[in-house]
Amino acid sequence: MRRMGLLTRLVIGLAFGIFVGYFSKEILQFDALVRLLATFNSIFGGFLSYVIPLIIIGFVAPGIAELGKGAGKLLGITTLLAYASTVIAGTLAFLVGTGLLPRIVNAVGGQASNPEEALVKGFFQVDMPPIMGVMTALITAFLFGLGMAYIKSKSLYQVTKDFQEIIEKVIQSVIIPLLPIHIAGIFANMTYAGEVVRIMTIFGWVFAIIILTHLAMLLFQYTVAGAATGKNPFRALRNMVPAYLTAIGTQSSAATIPVTLRSAKNNGVSEGVADFAVPLCATIHLSGSTITLTLCAMAVMMMSGLNPIFSMMFPFVLMLGVTMVAAPGVPGGAVMAALGLLQTMLGFNEAQLGLMIALYLTQDSFGTACNVTGDGAIALLADRFARGPVTEPLQEKIA
Repeated sequence: MRRMGLLTRLVIGLAFGIFVGYFSKEILQFDALVRLLATFNSIFGGFLSYVIPLIIIGFVAPGIAELGKGAGKLLGITTLLAYASTVIAGTLAFLVGTGLLPRIVNAVGGQASNPEEALVKGFFQVDMPPIMGVMTALITAFLFGLGMAYIKSKSLYQVTKDFQEIIEKVIQSVIIPLLPIHIAGIFANMTYAGEVVRIMTIFGWVFAIIILTHLAMLLFQYTVAGAATGKNPFRALRNMVPAYLTAIGTQSSAATIPVTLRSAKNNGVSEGVADFAVPLCATIHLSGSTITLTLCAMAVMMMSGLNPIFSMMFPFVLMLGVTMVAAPGVPGGAVMAALGLLQTMLGFNEAQLGLMIALYLTQDSFGTACNVTGDGAIALLADRFARGPVTEPLQEKIA
């Protein structure tokens, strides 16, 4: 299993869960297997809730500290462009979701989730209260990140980077390997309760809507960049195709940086700006991930009979642009960083978080591809508006 890709393992887990749920209900007419998986889900969900504040501190604090130093005006311009692009992407996703998702959910059969009482409970529960609340973790991360940038503390920065490595190791070695079992438990429970057909139908439609919204956002980004720089937006997009395809394979913006750099330079971005803006955008520009998270969250809410409104979703989008800064370079890093916001701002429970993870990870490659392709547009704009040379690459700014 470890030799398989994450998406393959998730699909196997999903199929196994559906089989267990169907077999338990139609053949055995006994819920012991489903309850066993539900017990695992309860423990895993509790552990996930415990880790969420640690993920926020481990990744947001050093990410903000890194943004606090850098190349002055160019850093400010690139960061502002990246954040604006992320917010516009989330707003576009909300508008698309508002127009299309209600029709899909209603056409498939109205509310497409199980009431809480219809789900099979585990044999027992293990309480794992987090050491702090999510909002406390966010405030702490902002405080430490800004403080490290202000006092230029190398020692404290190194401590937070070491802590980030620990949390990333937890994600890579514990959470990601166990996710297929978690997904299996979720879909076994839903199959046993008789809701899996409607949910899978909605998932397929949401997947298609997400990909189309990614493409629309890329067209918007390169239209703006082309208007500002006088370049043909379609030719610029064509030059970024190698980066897009590489990101689909790697599922990592960081791993795609060399190809993104080459593609950006082929679009005429000066070498100094490209060497600075592309690595920076790999950690702070997540327009594709924001589109995916927004649409997935709206779909899960509608499947639960809730109505996502602008006053609820827009603050969520604004916070996504901050909390996903320096999201871990592992598949699904963006959704891991966003779990706290889903809990506190949208009120997601453990079952909804599990659905969110499953829905997000099935298209993570395409979200990453949208992210890195959009980085090329940000680099074009930064090259147009920046004034003054960049004297050293970003990775040398924090030493």
